[in-house]
Amino acid sequence: MSEVEVSTTVKADPVTVWRLVSDLPRMGEWSPENTGGRWLDGATGPAKGARFRGTNKHGLLRWSTTVTVTAADEGREFAFEVSSGPLSVATWRYTLEATGDTTTVTESWSDRRPRWMKIGSIPVMGVADRAGHNRRNMEATLAALKTTAEQTAKSA
Repeated sequence: MSEVEVSTTVKADPVTVWRLVSDLPRMGEWSPENTGGRWLDGATGPAKGARFRGTNKHGLLRWSTTVTVTAADEGREFAFEVSSGPLSVATWRYTLEATGDTTTVTESWSDRRPRWMKIGSIPVMGVADRAGHNRRNMEATLAALKTTAEQTAKSA
């Protein structure tokens, strides 16, 4: 199983940061691969058990996944499981730790795909090294998120 973890420190309180990372329709503003999506089954925001249809792109390739929120602890943790049909393919988690007037946000990803799916997904997503690709995207996502969170905190 592949796992990647990336952290950054943000000059904002953990609730501000949590509200951004848990706003899945907005994730496309920060992520190089995710383009956002929509809540499903009447859900209107992050809550444990809520489902979301995420849309993604890499170059000209496009795909969607369904996620189920597994943790929604405001100011502390937001996590979800990604599935493709009946298969769990990944776990994403954001943990937040306040230190004075800053928050350390850690984004982690765990690949749950069976081996055959890892090989089969290469032409669908155009990515052979998913862990390396995700690390670069996670670094870019957190850098963009940091900018938004710090601007949000200043204007509050």
